[in-house]
Amino acid sequence: MSRVYNFSAGPAVLPEEVLKEAADEMLDYRGTGMSVMEMSHRSKAFEEIITTAEQDLRDLMGIPDNYKVLFLQGGASQQFAMIPMNLMKNRVADYIITGQWAKKAAKEAEKYGKVNRIASSEDKTFSYIPDCSDLPVSEDADYVYICENNTIYGTKFKKLPNTKGKTLVADVSSCFLSEPVDVTKYGVIYGGVQKNIGPAGVVIVIIREDLITEDVLPGTPTMLTYKTHADAKSLYNTPPAYGIYICGKVFKWIKAMGGLDAMKERNEKKAKVLYDFLDQSKLFKGTVVKEDRSLMNVPFVTGNADLDAKFVKEAKEAGLENLKGHRTVGGMRASIYNAMPYEGVVALVDFMKKFEEENL
Repeated sequence: MSRVYNFSAGPAVLPEEVLKEAADEMLDYRGTGMSVMEMSHRSKAFEEIITTAEQDLRDLMGIPDNYKVLFLQGGASQQFAMIPMNLMKNRVADYIITGQWAKKAAKEAEKYGKVNRIASSEDKTFSYIPDCSDLPVSEDADYVYICENNTIYGTKFKKLPNTKGKTLVADVSSCFLSEPVDVTKYGVIYGGVQKNIGPAGVVIVIIREDLITEDVLPGTPTMLTYKTHADAKSLYNTPPAYGIYICGKVFKWIKAMGGLDAMKERNEKKAKVLYDFLDQSKLFKGTVVKEDRSLMNVPFVTGNADLDAKFVKEAKEAGLENLKGHRTVGGMRASIYNAMPYEGVVALVDFMKKFEEENL
């Protein structure tokens, strides 16, 4: 069986070179005589893996020294609680709602304090990003929260909201390392790695040091306190060691590809192929306003549920996997993360053209 083009939203496609390298090291990691998934997280070999991974991520993103990098567990969804537990000193936070994940994060934060939903695009099924240049940011808000790239709806903040001096917290799960980023504009950037960086089970949190304190909400578990993990360099308990090892390999791969500038260029080129076709297609149409389109997740529909189902089925038979859209949008969604090759997007568009000719 040859490899398919995998358009899954996550867990998602990983670079083939990385998978091959991991396969070569599966039984014997660099002369240790064991696999990384068998070795102690306190060993010299693993210490080098996690330290190198952190340094490579710092290099890629230009992470300043006053930010900590934490490799945690519990997925991005656990951060929905961890963020208010650690940051909600005044028990007030502002949330910008641009999709399911921001919605869930806001709902979770309500368990810990007052949540103000200061902007939303729910009125049009999250098909755009609201204007965030002059929002009613609450004077006593501890932070302003966004989901920067919306996996389900295919939208992306091209310009960060004006938080009027408040700390910006961003979930970047589905656009992590897809383009250069100015870390200093955020207090916290975090994301699950299973879309652009590694296997499910790791969440990376990049957090400014002044936000890491012992002053957390009463009852916050030790494991959900950022300081616990920052002080222990992500080794307070056994970390998701094998997942971190794969992330480290992906960081090296991105560096070898030319870093985040090269990634952005590559991602724009891929997305253009698909969006250009959608814009002139008589059968398919994109669901997002042009100026807010994501480079990572591209939802599209025919307008006919039966035809959509037929497309997904025939695409699968043609080796184009996981194109079914999320139930809230319907239709199809192509996730074209960093590791999706240009050829994969071209193959998808060629198939779409053929499908359109046969079904119009």
